[in-house]
Amino acid sequence: MDIRAGLSSGSKRAAARLITMIENSSKEAIQIIKENYHMTGRARIIGITGPPGAGKSTVTDKLAKLVRKKDKKVAIIAVDPTSPFSGGAILGDRIRMSDLSTDEGVFIRSMGTRGALGGLSKAVHGAIKVMDMAGYDYIFVETVGVGQSEIDIVKIADTVLMVMVPGLGDDIQAIKAGIMEIGDVFAVNKSDREGAERTATEIEVMLDLSGMTEYRPPVKNIIARDNIGIEELFDAIEKHYEYMNHSGNLSKRREKAVEMEVLEIFKEDLLGRIMKLQKSTDYLSALILKVLNKETDPYSAASELSHILSQEEGRVND
Repeated sequence: MDIRAGLSSGSKRAAARLITMIENSSKEAIQIIKENYHMTGRARIIGITGPPGAGKSTVTDKLAKLVRKKDKKVAIIAVDPTSPFSGGAILGDRIRMSDLSTDEGVFIRSMGTRGALGGLSKAVHGAIKVMDMAGYDYIFVETVGVGQSEIDIVKIADTVLMVMVPGLGDDIQAIKAGIMEIGDVFAVNKSDREGAERTATEIEVMLDLSGMTEYRPPVKNIIARDNIGIEELFDAIEKHYEYMNHSGNLSKRREKAVEMEVLEIFKEDLLGRIMKLQKSTDYLSALILKVLNKETDPYSAASELSHILSQEEGRVND
């Protein structure tokens, strides 16, 4: 199968195969992305996050169906906890979106966090590029919902939808944790439950106290299961995109995202070279023991490791 040709024609099979190659750190996959990188930047990336149990998958499902009615192609990347045994995604959102999976204009992929602290796998960045290259108009990235580390979603999304829900205990704790700061649009799901209005009011109060003047995130009450409030929620997402685009903040956010990604790739490459050095020598193990025995400190050990790496690579180049 010619993945390059399939990608340009929007083939689901080609896209799926390329994402698998990215997850397996294939050099060929990286080369394909390099060759087609000029095709990225056209899709709208919407991050959907919030605490566990908020109904993020249902919200994503309903929003995707609404977008399809507008004859737009949708990709859904559902980032799930990773199985410690297989390394695959545990929850498997495709099961909960089974009716969408048969739609030719929808691509759904569950991806494991694979130990990523921010709830986002490094392969997610590659998967987003693949979907963008394949011509999808909207890319929804639904995250695990692991708390404050969800701020990782800000690094890649044009718009972040924060899904909250009443009845999960002390709602204000989520606000205190700092995840409130990343939302561009807020949705209080399961608004038929007791305490929904209180939850919405708490969010509104915190937004009032945040001192935002140029743009104030809207708060929408929805019941995703019954498709209530979904159109209004999508309109709020579209208005945020329009604001970002017209204000110039969209290009600034994307510029920051590129900066973060380049630095992450650089750090990963550097770490890979260090780990390769560790396999051929005992430098790192010896340094760790020195730090453990208080013979040196972590800062000096890191400097020494950097010096050793430079020396070793200098010998290879000679």
